[in-house]
Amino acid sequence: MRIHVWRTLGFFSILCGVWSELLVAEEWPQFRGPNASGIAESSVPELFSETQNLRWKTALPGAGSSSPIVWGDSVFVTCYSGYGVPGEPIGDPSKLARHLVCILRTDGSIRWTRSINDNQTEDAYEGFLTEHGYASNTPVTDGKSVFAFFGKAGVVAFDFEGKELWRVAVGKESSNRRWGSGSSLILHADKVIVNCAEESQSIRALDKKTGLEIWKSQAASLELAYTTPSIVSLANGSQELVVAVPQEVWGLDLQTGKLRWFCQTSLSGNVSPTIQVNAQTLYAFGGRPVASIAMTAGGVGDVTQANVLWNGRSSSYVGTPLLYNEHLYWIDDRGQAFCISAKTGEDVYRERVAEIKSGGRPVYASPVFSNERIYVVTRYDGVLVLPAKPRFEVLAQNRFESDTSDFSATPAISNGELFVRSNRFLYCVSEQIE
Repeated sequence: MRIHVWRTLGFFSILCGVWSELLVAEEWPQFRGPNASGIAESSVPELFSETQNLRWKTALPGAGSSSPIVWGDSVFVTCYSGYGVPGEPIGDPSKLARHLVCILRTDGSIRWTRSINDNQTEDAYEGFLTEHGYASNTPVTDGKSVFAFFGKAGVVAFDFEGKELWRVAVGKESSNRRWGSGSSLILHADKVIVNCAEESQSIRALDKKTGLEIWKSQAASLELAYTTPSIVSLANGSQELVVAVPQEVWGLDLQTGKLRWFCQTSLSGNVSPTIQVNAQTLYAFGGRPVASIAMTAGGVGDVTQANVLWNGRSSSYVGTPLLYNEHLYWIDDRGQAFCISAKTGEDVYRERVAEIKSGGRPVYASPVFSNERIYVVTRYDGVLVLPAKPRFEVLAQNRFESDTSDFSATPAISNGELFVRSNRFLYCVSEQIE
């Protein structure tokens, strides 16, 4: 009898262990989540507000438009204070501080905050820099360390207890428009990859354990490339780093940083959206005037004639479109909702969103997917929910009425929880069982 009890307990322990692994299986470790796709496996509520399906709300120690990331029971987000904070006096540039905040996902309490201030004067708080501020770069984690990019203050690595592991400067220059830094970090094998086009017209790979530079790819044409790089796996088993720059898309060798191929595009001016990867097909957006292009990855030298699949005029200026079931979805910075065919680039719909009332540039965030729904965070008009189908409809418009600050960050989704950040707060939304 005792043997059966121990066997039962052992089996129950195994089940508990498996269930525990399932509970933490859906990490959101970087900008746009797993594989940078923006697609979550779990379901989050369609409806939420300050009185419905809000698990917790946490005041942040500063402003920012970077996205939260999630690993296990930790949520990480960056912000800034001391200079150029919306709603406060502009202040002294030398007082600018960047912060990495670790928040306990179970109750929203702040575990720790680590601050960086190297007294390096950033670009002045004026012009388009006021649209996003000094914390626009989403951190990245491998589950052991978390890496944050703080512009001219450099890239900094911390462990999960908040101990600083290393800090590396990646340049202190400015582009000709002085719009500040916007690209987010990504990881590949032992490398932290940073697009520091704004700081030094370069892309660099750093050793994630030491911060030592593995390679640097430098070119003047990187100026005004605010996009986060992507990784594509080729049919031969190799991988490449792909990045959109003004008027071109590049494929770089991940081991050396050297240019393998380039493709000419109509994405002129500044480029912000991240390249969307689908197997060996790449979709690039952005520029001003905006344009879009689909191409196959791989090759040598100029692949424009061989690799381009289509060119389009419908595009997103800031946010990265969401690819789902052979369609690309987004709401642009002018408040228009788009769905285009991923096969042809042709519009399926293009609709003015009546629920968006604010002027200026009402949407900066990228859409994310959960349970056949698309969630788009607007800056001042709440979180819109659309069907992930080639027909336009607004299923819901969710607001946190007491928070009138800017919502420009792309949300994170993990294990049935939606994390939305504003310039003031981080919110955790989940289905509440009454």
